[in-house]
Amino acid sequence: MDIRRADFAGSWYPELRSDCLKEIEELEHSAFMCPELKGRAVGGIVPHAGWYYSGLLSLSVIRCMKMGTDADTCIIFGRHLPISGRNFMMKGGAWATPLGDLVIDSEIAEKLSNRFPFTVETASRHEPDNTIELQLPFLKYYFPQIRILPLGLPPVAASFDIAISACEISLAMGRKTIVLGSTDLTHYGPNYDFTPHGTGNKAVSWVKEVNDRRSRHLMVSMDAEALVAEALRSASACCGGAAGSAIEAARTLGASRAEEIGYYTSYDVRADSSFVGYSGIVFYAAA
Repeated sequence: MDIRRADFAGSWYPELRSDCLKEIEELEHSAFMCPELKGRAVGGIVPHAGWYYSGLLSLSVIRCMKMGTDADTCIIFGRHLPISGRNFMMKGGAWATPLGDLVIDSEIAEKLSNRFPFTVETASRHEPDNTIELQLPFLKYYFPQIRILPLGLPPVAASFDIAISACEISLAMGRKTIVLGSTDLTHYGPNYDFTPHGTGNKAVSWVKEVNDRRSRHLMVSMDAEALVAEALRSASACCGGAAGSAIEAARTLGASRAEEIGYYTSYDVRADSSFVGYSGIVFYAAA
């Protein structure tokens, strides 16, 4: 089996199994609480900075997805793509993590690729992608036997059709399915050439109380179309296609409610003139 290497292990998160487990266990001690809701978690939206910054939210979301939920397959949406971007898929093989490999659900991938065009990535031919990879050790930890279907979809309405079809195929094949979308929120500061409100506390407040708040509201409202439009208009989400697709996929799995379990920015972790917002969302279907 061709195995895609873990490109960011050793830099964005630990490379060794023992170190990875140690950091996960430390993050668990500070994890955000899961909502006390009657229902089953079918998906979520997570950030994708290095674990030092956003690992706490990513772990917390996937931990909430695990509670009361068993799953065979996780359809995971990511990649930084423009409107004109192509669709990406890993169709076979496996993706390495320090905790063991995650096998690609090639049966779903094959059926989906017969319906829609994709640029197919392989273990030897792929672009390093933090948006999906940063989540994989958490998935392996909480769902040791799960298979994954990694998809990169641009911020356009056509991506929603792909997300819906992926879930429909998975359900038709009898898979116990969950979905995960990966996006950070506002990238603010000189490092990102985005400083509409200067620097300092005024800028941080604007990001938290205005720019990020709009996209966070739309994610909780499960309004995929409006979320993508808002992300493109205000630069409030770097992977609007992934987040919007996760919302539509979660709806297909029966989700009728979303809860934000946590929000903060990298400025709260380490103050800097350039910083990024992070939100953790969990989608729930009726029990």
